[in-house]
Amino acid sequence: MARLGDRAALIPAGGAQPRNFPANHLPFRASSHFLYLVGRGLSGAMLLMEGGSAVLYRPTPPPGDDLWHGPSHAADALGESIGCPVRPLETLKVPRGTLTLPSMDAVTRAHQESLLGRSVGGAVSAADEPLAQAMVETRLIHDDAAIAALRRVGRVTIEGHRAGLAALAPGKRAYEVWAAMQQVFTAHGMGHAYAPIVTPHGEVLHAHDLDAVLKEGDLLLADVGAETADGWAGDVTRTWAVNGRYSPTQAAIVEVVQRAHDAAIAACTPGRRYRDVHLLASRVIAAGLVDLGILRGDPDELVADDVHAVFFPHGIGHLIGLDVHDMEDLGDRPGYPAGRTRSDRFGLGFLRLDRTLQPGMAVTIEPGFYQVPAILADPSRVTPHGDRINRTRLAAFADVRGVRIEDDVLITAQGPEVLTPGLPNC
Repeated sequence: MARLGDRAALIPAGGAQPRNFPANHLPFRASSHFLYLVGRGLSGAMLLMEGGSAVLYRPTPPPGDDLWHGPSHAADALGESIGCPVRPLETLKVPRGTLTLPSMDAVTRAHQESLLGRSVGGAVSAADEPLAQAMVETRLIHDDAAIAALRRVGRVTIEGHRAGLAALAPGKRAYEVWAAMQQVFTAHGMGHAYAPIVTPHGEVLHAHDLDAVLKEGDLLLADVGAETADGWAGDVTRTWAVNGRYSPTQAAIVEVVQRAHDAAIAACTPGRRYRDVHLLASRVIAAGLVDLGILRGDPDELVADDVHAVFFPHGIGHLIGLDVHDMEDLGDRPGYPAGRTRSDRFGLGFLRLDRTLQPGMAVTIEPGFYQVPAILADPSRVTPHGDRINRTRLAAFADVRGVRIEDDVLITAQGPEVLTPGLPNC
């Protein structure tokens, strides 16, 4: 509110979404902006901030709701627990010029538009820019409570990965490994922060099919993170040998990615530009692939010409907090401050963050190596690089579809703190 001055703001929680029939709801997860300000998910609620004070408006339960869902929290008790008055949603009126942020569900968005008398749309409008910027400035630097939550969810995420690794064996399906990880999260009262990626097809960056049979000689890429009940996210990736032993070629690539991972984390210090962290990791990968004979040339030149991006096409990581990709519902605003924009280079275009690192920021570091058929078969991506890609040598690494190693990192004045420590690759 201090950042907004005399402007009012309306922050919706969002509503439960039905599956199949109206009374059968998908699990409800409130907007992260609402969770940040209110501290709990309340389906259908809206927070109005105006004139230095805040009021929470929530829907009145329909008659008979107690039968199915038990008694709802009394307004006075709820208001005392969250620190502001609570009133019926049907009494909500907003002043002219109230700012808001888009909701992900159409019903809530329609309600916002009826209250505001204007279109909200699916992206932040120019009219709402001050609120979006205020949220970014507020949420970018984590306070002590947020840091404690990120440490807690990091520990549980690591415990889940250890359970997944223990469950790994040839002949199992990927969902059996995921089930072992999910059981740990559930035992700690947590869910998962995003759709799990547990797959022998590591070359597919977001492979959500969990039905694959794990075979002798496969690598299993597990990109899985826990989420606390109030929304704080973990995000960890490991790439394991299904039979417990990397082949020589698999071990060589894992070592290259591990070196890039370690160098990037060491570089996460206050005052460092995150783009430079990405370029450092890219150079380590390029140098490693030159040593293995997969690439030819000077590593710095290979990175400058985006040759390395044939095998490492995505960015080194992203912000993490209440969202696994924190605040990306606000577009590039969280990742790119004024004066910085996304590059159109293949090797930089997928970089989600280009801020100067500050104490209290939390980021992921996740370098990788992938043999993506759609890239390797695309003349526009590979032909310009000529013989700098050694296809003959690359063929020897056919048992390495994809490798990624990821941890969550807190920026501190003393240097990087790994929030997800102690988990080996295999």
